Order: sequence, then structure tokens, then C-alpha cells
Amino acid sequence: MHSAASNFPEQVPEVPVEACAAPSTDDRFAKDLRGFGPLGIVTLLVILFSSYSFLPLNALLVLAWTWRSRTPWREIGYVRPRSWIVSLAVGIAFGVAFKLLMKALVMPLFGAPSINPAYHFLAGNRSALPAALFAMIVRAGFGEETVFRGFLFERLGKLFGSSAWAKILIVLLTAGLFGLAHYSDQGLAGVEQATIVGLVFGTILAVTGRIWTLMAAHAAFDLTALAIIYWNLESEVAHLVFK
Repeated sequence: MHSAASNFPEQVPEVPVEACAAPSTDDRFAKDLRGFGPLGIVTLLVILFSSYSFLPLNALLVLAWTWRSRTPWREIGYVRPRSWIVSLAVGIAFGVAFKLLMKALVMPLFGAPSINPAYHFLAGNRSALPAALFAMIVRAGFGEETVFRGFLFERLGKLFGSSAWAKILIVLLTAGLFGLAHYSDQGLAGVEQATIVGLVFGTILAVTGRIWTLMAAHAAFDLTALAIIYWNLESEVAHLVFK
């Protein structure tokens, strides 16, 4: 004799429609962008070696990659600060002080010339100021930090992990690449200065995981350099400590 329950078909748990659907092409594409297969490597090389004239194309490509690969923004350092005013003020103050320290104390120890020949044309050159201001705020502050700190830290972090030794290696590698990127227009002295800046800024990012203060510091660093050059104070600042 059968029980009453046997007269009804066995109930099968409902499966959400989304679970039955095949993974979307978008998901696979995003995964490939985040990975280190052919697409991921090509994307990395395009971002690092893309040339730009007025706009920081490589940084814009980083933003497009972050969005399209569905990488969390915090992984490239784009973390909302507790206070925008405090974060930017600290960055500006640090950038100004850091540049003066580099010019007056650190670079003279490396035997760097007191005048930067690559940018001395900016001395008293009012017509060149708008382009210089844009380059130092947008291309350097926003662009270089997004690429050399945000993007490269995320990519190398995926390769090496998040241990203390991995972070040290990432700071060293990114600082070296940042230094080399300045050789073509500023020579050996530019490489030395940029490498030191990369070491300091990279260490800060490795500790804090936040990039906005570094963007402000980078822009302030370069704007201080611009002010020193424009008012023809390079030699005086360079000899403040070592006469």
C-alpha cells in the first residue's frame, strides 16, 4: 500500500535563473583583463608604453581598465578619504616641504646641477605657465600617480602577494620604473630624483593604501619646482645648505 505522499512528484528545489545561465562574455572578458594571459599582458604594456601629448592617456586607460575589468577602485588606491580638506592639505604641505628638501639638501649630495636645464626655459616665461600648470597638476599629480602607484601596485600585488617582503619589492620596482621614465627629458639627475620620490611615495601608498594625498603631494612637489624655476631661484635654493 502506497502512502499519500507517493502520489505527488518529488519536489525539486528551485534554482535561480541566473545560476542556470552561462557565464556572460563580459565576465570572461573582465577576468581576462584582470589576469596575466595574453590580453592582460597586452593591456599592461599598452598602458605603460602609451604615448601622450597633452592628456595623460595612460592614466585614462587605467581608469577604463579598472572599470571594464570590474576591479574595485580601492585596489588602485581610489579610497574616499575621511576628510578631503585634510587629505589635500596634508598632501600639499608635504609636497612643498619635500621638494625644498630635495632641492636644498638631497640632490646636492648626488652632485646634481643647481639648475635643471630641461626646464630652465620656464624661467620668467609667462606664456608657458598654463601648459606647465596643466602638466604638473593633471599629467603628473593625477596621471603619474594613477599609473605608477595605483595601477602598478595593483598589478604587481596580484603577482607577488601582500606580504611585507612583497610590498618592499613592489616599492623598489615601481620606484625604479618611475625613475627611468624621467631619463629621456631630465637625464641622470632626473632619474635620481624621481627614484627617491618613487621610494617615498610608494612606501606611503604601501602603508596607507590611499592615493589622493599622494596626488596632491605630487602636484605640489612639481608646482614648487615650477615656482622656483619661474622666479629664477633654483641656484639660491640649491645652495641653501651647501654653499
